Amino acid sequence: MKSGSTQIRSAKHVSQAPSGSWSSDTGQTEAEGHAAAIEGAARLAEASSRRIEAVQAHPLAELLACPETTGKLLNGSSQCLDFDSGETVFRQFGLCRGLYVVVSGQFLRKTDRMEIHLTLGPARTGDLVELAAVLGDGHHTYTLTAQSPGSVLLLPKESLNLAFQEHPPLRMQLLEELAREVSRAYYSCCMCRPARMRRQSSADALA
Repeated sequence: MKSGSTQIRSAKHVSQAPSGSWSSDTGQTEAEGHAAAIEGAARLAEASSRRIEAVQAHPLAELLACPETTGKLLNGSSQCLDFDSGETVFRQFGLCRGLYVVVSGQFLRKTDRMEIHLTLGPARTGDLVELAAVLGDGHHTYTLTAQSPGSVLLLPKESLNLAFQEHPPLRMQLLEELAREVSRAYYSCCMCRPARMRRQSSADALA
């Protein structure tokens, strides 16, 4: 290049878009970028929906499906227990008597972890309660209290153990439901964490 002259080299042809922004004819247009973002969000929503469906609670009849003789054993030993509002069904760390099924009313699950009181959420009609205790070490993992007058069906642990011996797949069905229950709790925590972080960021900004 000669001294005093001006030489400009361009690798791309740049033009001004109607909106006044500059874009390259070899790059991604603004419309294509929006379309890609929408498509990506749709894929994430679909994947999230599939995860939720995978961990949804299965119907009670499916979880307790077993041969007629085993079903009669469970039905014959079951007990219906009534509770008034404020009464405790069982307490955390206490010995588990069996598997509970909520028949009516609403119950609240609470737990103490590392000296922190946590509310795990409600138990409503049709919910199986304390799978972890029945299938684990036999001690309750949380406290269950009636929020309204209601009743629960108790399937005694002794009868359940006999049912597991007669029909081993029954235990596997309940173990699979316990895994889904844990996954739902984990997914719920993951969904709530960003919201808590946003609220904390907003509070810090206002402080």
